[in-house]
Amino acid sequence: MKRDSERGAAAVEFAILLPLLLMLVLGTIEFGRAYNAQITLTNAARDGVRVMAINNDPTAAKKAAQNAAASVSSTIPVSDITLSSTTCSTGNQITLTIKYTLSTITGIAGPFPMTGKGVMLCGG
Repeated sequence: MKRDSERGAAAVEFAILLPLLLMLVLGTIEFGRAYNAQITLTNAARDGVRVMAINNDPTAAKKAAQNAAASVSSTIPVSDITLSSTTCSTGNQITLTIKYTLSTITGIAGPFPMTGKGVMLCGG
């Protein structure tokens, strides 16, 4: 008889701890996704600003940033990618910023607004 009551106690303890454990696992997954998206957006902004600094072509710079950020979302509109200037004269800095809103898998928190920024000196 003692074994049955121990099994019941273990089931109750598991039922109490299961939501906490699930929240920890799901939170870790969401944090990992957000961290990956932030790194990807920053790298995409760097790629785009590099194209602008070398080629002085805003359209090509925005397209390069869009292509580099495709792993986060293939639908980032050009309107969410901004340049600090439309021309890049030698010796000046140019900044490219990408804005994106990351939706969550679980829906517990979020959506999270994210920004990737790249700054480079014009003229290569």
